[in-house]
Amino acid sequence: MSNDTLLFRSRRSPVLSLHGCVASGQPIASQVGVEILKAGGNAADAAVGVAAALNVTQPCSNGIGGDCFCLFYDAKTKTVKGINGSGRAPAKLSLDLLKERGFSNDNPVPNVHALNITIPGAAAGLVDTWEQFGSKKVTLEQVLEPAIKLAETGYPVHEIAAAEWQSGSHVDIAEGGSPVHNLADFDWPLGTTLLTHPGNPHGKAFLIDGRAPKHGEVIKLPLLAQTYRELATHGKKSFYEGRRAQAIVDIVQANGGVITLEDLKQHTSTMVEPISVSYKGVRLWEIPPNGQGITALIALNILDEMDLKGMEHNSPQYLHHLIEAFRLSFTDALQYCADPEKANVPIEELLSKRYAAKRRQLIKSDRSMPDCSHGDPADDGDTVYFSIVDEEGNACSYICSNYQMFGTGLVPDGCGFTLQNRGHGFSKDPNHLNVVAPNKRPFHTIIPAMVTDDKTGELLASYGVMGAFMQPQGHVQVLLNMVEFGMDPQRALDAPRIRVQVTQDGCLDVARVEDGIPEEAIKELQVMGHDVFGPIKGHHRWMYQFGRGHVITVGNWWDKWEGRLKQETGTKVLWAGSDPRGDGIAMAQI
Repeated sequence: MSNDTLLFRSRRSPVLSLHGCVASGQPIASQVGVEILKAGGNAADAAVGVAAALNVTQPCSNGIGGDCFCLFYDAKTKTVKGINGSGRAPAKLSLDLLKERGFSNDNPVPNVHALNITIPGAAAGLVDTWEQFGSKKVTLEQVLEPAIKLAETGYPVHEIAAAEWQSGSHVDIAEGGSPVHNLADFDWPLGTTLLTHPGNPHGKAFLIDGRAPKHGEVIKLPLLAQTYRELATHGKKSFYEGRRAQAIVDIVQANGGVITLEDLKQHTSTMVEPISVSYKGVRLWEIPPNGQGITALIALNILDEMDLKGMEHNSPQYLHHLIEAFRLSFTDALQYCADPEKANVPIEELLSKRYAAKRRQLIKSDRSMPDCSHGDPADDGDTVYFSIVDEEGNACSYICSNYQMFGTGLVPDGCGFTLQNRGHGFSKDPNHLNVVAPNKRPFHTIIPAMVTDDKTGELLASYGVMGAFMQPQGHVQVLLNMVEFGMDPQRALDAPRIRVQVTQDGCLDVARVEDGIPEEAIKELQVMGHDVFGPIKGHHRWMYQFGRGHVITVGNWWDKWEGRLKQETGTKVLWAGSDPRGDGIAMAQI
């Protein structure tokens, strides 16, 4: 796809509804969610159906071979609950094993090596979401049937999904570099410079005549349909035990990984208490570590008490303070974010207002910080996202991912899904909280979010922004667009963004800016000492991942901001937006 074919010129209005609403990255998936709501299901039921439909329509970003996280707002109790549906490292994976295989910080495990495959958590996460939060008015079979039919009968592939499918499924060997993904069955010996898979005979399940499907072309995924049908009828055992479990073990071990049948059998999701901070009358909720949602909360805490509205939206001063807050929050998150079951993560200390005030003092109003390192809180841690709010006021903020496009690209025999490479998120430093270890969850980039009224506990928004390390930055920017600048959900998503560059090894003093941010602002940021790249236009807005988000708000509270929230009484209108950087739409239940 050329740079000229994705110009992002369309205008979207927010979608309004008096009943339920679904916002996702694929129109077909949004429709699936609405139909489940109309059949009597609640937000959690619909979320499971949408997640399965997105696996079918956008397998280059997510799937049942990856992980998921869920935040659920219970309207009756006005509480936010969470499920950590991420997988753990196999029992045999350790730093010593990687050293024995010749891998180190200087010679890292290639991104798509089978050693990076952690236990797929999405299958259990889907079932657990339905069991824990569902309405009990629709069966799991009813919820998954639309996705199963889509996979069996076929569907036309949308434009951006087709571009990503092509990018993620093939590599040009003639270029001589290390390929990122490949679904074709090339025989590349283990240990060569072209190391990905010594054999991937089942990757053709996602190809048509050996190539990725084109925009508008119909593709069927019958093996994936079978996997979901068995999950619907036989539950989690159909995935983590029996034929599919054996197929996963076979393809992983054939490619140098160490997952066993016992690893799969022992997998469970975890019910978690979401973490949150308050900001000028609203409360932002995130999944706790091992997810990076804590990054957004740290940044928001640092920005609290600043007059951001007075700086004006996307002005040089506003962008400068965002960049500095993101730099500080990421250096802390990359240092401390890890699996809390295996490491002592100082969550309470990192989220304290006192610690935020200390970090805020490091920000200068007229120049960038010359150095940015993590603090010591002890003195005082490729994707699809969608949002659903039902007629009763329950909400589900849901995200699932393979990690990098198709993950490893490895496809178990007869299963129709690829296996993730989330283990790439582990540190190889023996002294790091996030160091690779048996049965440990790695640092995770995918994060759903919710916003409630800090005083009443009423739901204000269910939202999220995808895109690796862009996600917490997107959460903060979209929320500020509504809270500080009174933008409706669609305008909040449309507005151009910035992205501080981050790698697994640290936060860089580099910021990318999106088309729409004035050249004068870029020049002034450079004068302040920031290394700014942009404005980024067209197709590169997708390539450099400024994120794709979806937002559903309950009422137009963002338009009633006068120092405190003023909620209208009576019937609440749902306002929904879907990111123009993707294929998706928001849809209303009637």
